[in-house]
Amino acid sequence: MGTDDKPTAPSRRRFLGGALGVAGAGAAGFGVSRATEDAGRPATAAVSNQVSLYGAHQAGIATPAQDRLAFAAFDVTSTDPMALQTMLGLWAAAAHQMTTGQPVGGNGSANSNPAAPPLDTGEAFDLDPANLTITVGFGPSLFDDRFGLTDLRPAALKDLPAFAGDTLDPNRSGGDIGVQACSNDPQVAFHVIRNFARMARGTAVLRWTQLGFGRTSTTSKSESTPRNLMGFKDGTNNILAENTGDMDDFVWVGESGDQSWMTGGSYLVTRRIRMLIESWDTDFLSDQEAVFGRAKSTGAPLGGHQEFDTVDLSAKNSDGTPLIPKNAHIRLAAPATNGGMKILRRGYSYTDGIDADTGLLDAGLFFICYQADPAKQFVPIQRRLGQNDALNEYIRHTSSAVFAVPPGLSGPGDWFGKKLFTT
Repeated sequence: MGTDDKPTAPSRRRFLGGALGVAGAGAAGFGVSRATEDAGRPATAAVSNQVSLYGAHQAGIATPAQDRLAFAAFDVTSTDPMALQTMLGLWAAAAHQMTTGQPVGGNGSANSNPAAPPLDTGEAFDLDPANLTITVGFGPSLFDDRFGLTDLRPAALKDLPAFAGDTLDPNRSGGDIGVQACSNDPQVAFHVIRNFARMARGTAVLRWTQLGFGRTSTTSKSESTPRNLMGFKDGTNNILAENTGDMDDFVWVGESGDQSWMTGGSYLVTRRIRMLIESWDTDFLSDQEAVFGRAKSTGAPLGGHQEFDTVDLSAKNSDGTPLIPKNAHIRLAAPATNGGMKILRRGYSYTDGIDADTGLLDAGLFFICYQADPAKQFVPIQRRLGQNDALNEYIRHTSSAVFAVPPGLSGPGDWFGKKLFTT
């Protein structure tokens, strides 16, 4: 059923209340269109603190990285395609409202009925969106026989292979749908996941979540390079959004892709990387710098003086050994070592309290990257790192996921994955 079909219309309150009970399949086509069109209300927050939901690409990829992250993976429990599409339409309507500083349901009377649950959970009332972005992608597991999507799965969307040193928790990995919410306000980012989960009730359930408290990569010339929890600058040589050539070559899916619904999209990889920081903190400074291949204080590559000095992988010590060790992270991750391949990194530091088994901190990097084809970009880079990286002594990969992120929404009436379901 297309979104222009208009059987008997549900009330706006009842439909947006699909967070509590998804509208019937017969009304789903109308409901998705109506809900997303109603979302096009005037914004109430300062425009300077807003990132538009609409555009050629989904926000949250080329957008300058915000300070906070709330990420969630969902499993779809319904087998009704209309219920899934309705949920994605509701999410799109709510996403527009949240990114413009409105409550879910808008600024009207939809939240004022004392005899019904409010449409918005309320913790972000009066908060600025703080450059909130919401990015939605689909995992390989969604493309089974439940929704007739098997023939529409892109060849590039495959579960990641096992890598040397993986200690993955299946309960923290995979998922039918991935949602990345980034903001400079942690409560605003969390608000997205909480409300999406509530709106999904009866159609999808949370599989796993992850909060991040500090960006670990530079994605724009407007940003300085942050430090990871090991104290080193991270993302110095990352792809920058202003470099449109690299974005087109390495991040966005071009027209030559095998599925037209993904043109202008990208592939999202997440890896939860626990850092054994207690062990790291006992290591000599010289060893730490050899592991990364950079000076800890300045971020300069070994042999250089400033952070952005060219990384000279051919430089030698006086005894003829490589100045940047063969197993240094900077060498193994460099495009020159990986056939020129690059990825757009967009990760966050995390801490999840104490490991009950060891009494040590459970903290590290929630690694996020975007690329045009994970098999050609992320996989060979990670294989090289997994086999040889000196950093492996101090880290453990504990979760893994991959999602196909469709292109951006064109405007009110569009919704996440619309081209996938209407192709």
